[in-house]
Amino acid sequence: MAAHVLRLRLDLLLGSLRGDGRHRLRTALSLVGLVVLVAAAGWGILRLRGVASETALTVMVVAGAAVALGFLVAPLVVGADDLLDPRRFGVFGAAPRPLAFALLPAALISVPVLALAVGAVCAAIMWTAQGVPVGIAALSAVLGLITCVLLSRVAFAVAALVLRERRSRELTGLFLVGILVVVVPVVVFLASLEWGDGVPTALTSAVDVLAVTPLGAAWALPGAFLGAGGSFALELLVALATVAVLVAAWVWLVQVLLTTTERPAAARGRRGLGWFLVMPGTATGVIAARSLTYWLRDPRYLVNIVIVPIAAVVTMVPLLVVGVPLPVAVLVPVPVMALFFGWLAHNDLAYDSTALWLHVASSVRGSADRAGRLAPVLLISIPMLAISIPIVISVHGAWSLLPAMAGVCASLLLTGLGLSSISSAAAPYAASRPGDGAFQQPQRTGGGLAQGVVLVAAIVLSIPTLWGGWLALGGDADASWATLWTGLGVGIAVLVVGILVGGAVFRRRSGRLMEFVEAT
Repeated sequence: MAAHVLRLRLDLLLGSLRGDGRHRLRTALSLVGLVVLVAAAGWGILRLRGVASETALTVMVVAGAAVALGFLVAPLVVGADDLLDPRRFGVFGAAPRPLAFALLPAALISVPVLALAVGAVCAAIMWTAQGVPVGIAALSAVLGLITCVLLSRVAFAVAALVLRERRSRELTGLFLVGILVVVVPVVVFLASLEWGDGVPTALTSAVDVLAVTPLGAAWALPGAFLGAGGSFALELLVALATVAVLVAAWVWLVQVLLTTTERPAAARGRRGLGWFLVMPGTATGVIAARSLTYWLRDPRYLVNIVIVPIAAVVTMVPLLVVGVPLPVAVLVPVPVMALFFGWLAHNDLAYDSTALWLHVASSVRGSADRAGRLAPVLLISIPMLAISIPIVISVHGAWSLLPAMAGVCASLLLTGLGLSSISSAAAPYAASRPGDGAFQQPQRTGGGLAQGVVLVAAIVLSIPTLWGGWLALGGDADASWATLWTGLGVGIAVLVVGILVGGAVFRRRSGRLMEFVEAT
């Protein structure tokens, strides 16, 4: 059985290299890029032979844990068909346990695993040069490789059981945005550390924790043997227990897959329900899905999304001209961006035109309408702020200011959204209609007051948070954390009140709102 599966796996791998000229060219370019990336990673690992064992341990544990996490997350995010799905081999009549162990050797024959094997061999060579016995270095490489393969097998099985029906490019996009929000701040933080004097102290505790987790235990064994890390026996126990648990989970999942009726295959094509498939089947979820569809396709919304970061960055120019130092001036654009993101929804209802009758005719709760319309702004603004804040803090140089900056941005964004939920229903004004140009605006005699009130009120309500941020900028570490909690508290409170009040206004003025959108 194992030999048959291995032969089939090789045929599938070689078959992926065939195809028309364009497919072969794309495959060749991908392979060349992968070879260059693997060669660069291997060269970087081998260069660690001349550094201190503590530095080598830090790099290997962080990199190894990141790779293991990638093997776990990628099957859940990408949504590609699993060529080694146990259900494909159910026609051979094999029992679940023999089939599970027959599929594991075949899982080693894949491009990502072969690339990882090259890195593991380079790591073993590096540790041998550091003075680690060949057996310990080889054991670390083998355990690390097997752990990654088992993580991917388990993730593929879980994805087949749970995510198959709901996989779509929108859901994949949400996964990728979540990964981006986590990865970019971590990379920016690591790049900002000073490595000249050895391992930064900020990483020491993190590496100690990773070394005793399933993700990093195998990669930490050689360093622990040299005494650069924690307990060698504990890390070896964790690594072996991880492999044992993953093998047991894989065997159990194979049995579940073979004894469970397969769900109808759902294509990942560009047709379908889109965001309506991803969002919950509630009034708020449906309105959020409709709003997301509009925001990501309608040029009227797209222009607002593009202009906000540009306008925020432009605010740096006069500050730099008058002599404000760059480390201080760079802190201004991100709060300004948060303020304008919260302000964007202040007239969102006016963009609906005749589509508003869907909400009114279906008699949805006003709070559901108000909350659902905020989904696009939150989905766009939170990732942009999560990426921008660590970048500007790294330019500023004082990471102790990070909580204060997060609190200020949270307060400005959430208070703006709460006030916009009221303004959109209470004081809408004429906006460009569907199909109009992005910069085409109707003639109107009012509306400026509503814009100004939302913008100014968001700043006024955020004054306690802004004051705490100012104290934190002066070096008060306690004020930095107090600013974070103050900003979150004020922002969430205003957001909840705004949704409730805005919902009540929406229900009370639904008739007039229908007249407004028809007339404008």
